[in-house]
Amino acid sequence: MSDDDDLFGGTGETRTRLPEGDGADGYGSARRSGRSAGRSPSRSVVTVIGVVVLLIAAIAFANRDDSSSDGGDDGGGGSGSKAAPTAPTGEKPVSGKAGGIPSGYAKSQQGVESATANYAVALGSADMFNKARRHAIVDTVYTPTVASERKPALDKVYAGESFLARIGLNKDGSAPNGTTFVSRIIPVGTKVTKFGGGSATVEIWYSSLFGLAGENTENPVSESWFTNTYEMRWVGGDWKVADFKQKDGPVPVGRDQRASTADDMAKAVEEFGGFTYAR
Repeated sequence: MSDDDDLFGGTGETRTRLPEGDGADGYGSARRSGRSAGRSPSRSVVTVIGVVVLLIAAIAFANRDDSSSDGGDDGGGGSGSKAAPTAPTGEKPVSGKAGGIPSGYAKSQQGVESATANYAVALGSADMFNKARRHAIVDTVYTPTVASERKPALDKVYAGESFLARIGLNKDGSAPNGTTFVSRIIPVGTKVTKFGGGSATVEIWYSSLFGLAGENTENPVSESWFTNTYEMRWVGGDWKVADFKQKDGPVPVGRDQRASTADDMAKAVEEFGGFTYAR
């Protein structure tokens, strides 16, 4: 049996075409006199052509790009729609970096989803607890107007002694000796709920690791789940954050797994790097 017959439900029989002059078809029976070989194609040729057509159709279907409409201006990713495919689409997600943060996204739904994921990672990182790095992140991910407004407010929050003490950090935002501060966002998925006219609304569902890895710490690294909604704007040839809000969940059921030691957690944070996210 040939592979083609197996794939497309063939009979499994191999047909041998004998010479036209022998008066028999491939199964040894006499040819019908009413059909001239010069006027109609043989059944074998028709079968081969049919298999080839089916193969071409199958290949085209398998390779079709369901996200080809990402660049359109319609909503396309409303709350009731299915998630976009996770397979790579071939569109380059980012062209460079600004302040160590991926930047230079396409002006498309795919581009704004990629920007949102990477900006969320930066805004949720431990670098936000360092003033110089925080300012660089804010200047990169926010629109210029919002960035200038947010920096003083964020400085006040992140420098607040009560806030830092509650987390377990020193007054300068550093981790106490013998501990490693962990603050990471791991995106699970993104969804565009509005797109068009140089603006977009994007939701991102993610898991967050936050706390201090160290012996006898009162704030061990724990996991949380959130969904952020970002208002994005196309400014200066790239996507920027204009505003965002956060809500809890969806939260999965936790498995009965033994928590790792503080040393293992600290080593994991130091040894496992992050990703550049792309839809």
